[in-house]
Amino acid sequence: MPDYRRYRIPGGTFFTVNLLARYPNDLLIRPIDVLRQAVKKNRKRWPFYIDSWVVLPDHLNCIWTLPEGDDDNSNRWRH
Repeated sequence: MPDYRRYRIPGGTFFTVNLLARYPNDLLIRPIDVLRQAVKKNRKRWPFYIDSWVVLPDHLNCIWTLPEGDDDNSNRWRH
């Protein structure tokens, strides 16, 4: 199990998602339209603002602003 810490700040979050098999892997950029549609659908149910989102072949970085008082980024990412 990876060792990570979740720093919860109501209203904002930064996270990185890595693929298990990072090199060579372009799984995140090949079906980019699928990722876009999933995010669009998810934001209707679990609203958040995308401040920044970088998608690279083997990992992605996100900065989101969540609604005031909300720190539940894990459900947003899971859905």
